Amino acid sequence: MPSNAPIGVFDSGIGGLTVVREIMRQIPNETIVYFGDTARVPYGNKSKETIITYSRQIVKFLQTQEVKAIVIACNTASAFALETIASEVSIPIIGVVKPGARVAAEATQNGNIGIIGTEGTIGSRIYNQYLSEMNPSVNVYGKACPLFVPLVEEGWLRDPVTVEVAKRYMSELQGKGIDTLVLGCTHYPLIRHVISSIVGDEVTLVNPAYETARTLKEVLESSGIESITPATNHKFYVSDGAEKFKEFANTILPCEVAEIKGVSVGA
Repeated sequence: MPSNAPIGVFDSGIGGLTVVREIMRQIPNETIVYFGDTARVPYGNKSKETIITYSRQIVKFLQTQEVKAIVIACNTASAFALETIASEVSIPIIGVVKPGARVAAEATQNGNIGIIGTEGTIGSRIYNQYLSEMNPSVNVYGKACPLFVPLVEEGWLRDPVTVEVAKRYMSELQGKGIDTLVLGCTHYPLIRHVISSIVGDEVTLVNPAYETARTLKEVLESSGIESITPATNHKFYVSDGAEKFKEFANTILPCEVAEIKGVSVGA
């Protein structure tokens, strides 16, 4: 695979753009092909079998784009499908869970770590597993926050409704003495300011999107496939709602997204 081949990134919707933003900032030479499964969002309330099926379909599409590596920019898909998909493809493939867990284990001072995510991610206990492997003495407290994804998708990033929902969700974690909170869904960094204002400055927020970009850089370098030439034409695909996606992408990415193409990846 040539080093100037693109990186494939996929998510259930717009949340994975937080990962794309970090890749563009940290490894700007890499060209990206992004797929947002906006027709089937959210993933968090779907079964493991369904998530694996969706992920297979998307990976098959990304492989037609001749990508050299794939980032599953979705915590739910990382939890349910990464291991299966990684065994089926020959190129590097990474998720967002393990990088976030690693930093949380390093950041905590009192060993009390909170995880917020979709019902699927929290129910999988994948963060608990990784954190226990990294530091058996930590206490992990998970809280599913299913309303955050539709609120972010709606663009209600600073809306009073979002603030009120966040207060109710965070109240269950604030009595646990956590000093570290993992934003265990790639949509959540987009409302980081809301969450931070509620839990307080004494709680360290871990953004797996940032850590995933760092991990990707390490994987590309160790595999000898990092790009040494400037990025060319990033491509963005969605399964529905291209115009709405484009408007949102242009509010958070460091480059202009001129075109979003709609494509169906279902069997």
